[in-house]
Amino acid sequence: MDKNDLDVKIENIVASIEGVAESFDLNKIKEEIPNTEYDKNKFPGLVYRVKDPKAAFLIFSSGKINCTGSRSIEDVEKSCKLLLKDLESVGYNPIKPEIVIQNVVASANLKSEVNLNEIAGALMDDIEYEPEQFPGMVYRLREMNVVVLIFGSGRLVITGAKDTESVHTAAKKVHDKLSSLGILQS
Repeated sequence: MDKNDLDVKIENIVASIEGVAESFDLNKIKEEIPNTEYDKNKFPGLVYRVKDPKAAFLIFSSGKINCTGSRSIEDVEKSCKLLLKDLESVGYNPIKPEIVIQNVVASANLKSEVNLNEIAGALMDDIEYEPEQFPGMVYRLREMNVVVLIFGSGRLVITGAKDTESVHTAAKKVHDKLSSLGILQS
């Protein structure tokens, strides 16, 4: 099966933006930039939302910025440009901001139900499976530093990847491993 046949869908990309500022005056940003929310009694960061492309940023007074909610690297980059333009309009002049992808979360579909007990017996070293506590199995692809949640429905949730190609590779590895064990019929 080709990795494109697994219906891999990027659900969320989490990124950080480094090198924008040593610190931020969150009250000033809230007052001068629309689409922001800040209440230090509820959350220590300011929330900045972009509608197109969809993304949300958490901006902290320490100078840290996190981006979440995008579904492509291109959307992360576009929404970051919008944020940086707004920050420049209130006096922050980033020299060389760097976008660092922290986590790509995706879903995939094996298109076949699977017996998690059978998988647990075959992959004992790389899995965590406690059906009384969680309905899925945690499968660690250690060589990729990626975690795949496998559900009896054949659905996968892939997390920990640093790029979109890795989630496709992880889905294919799981499919190929289960097929080679005779657990998944190709």
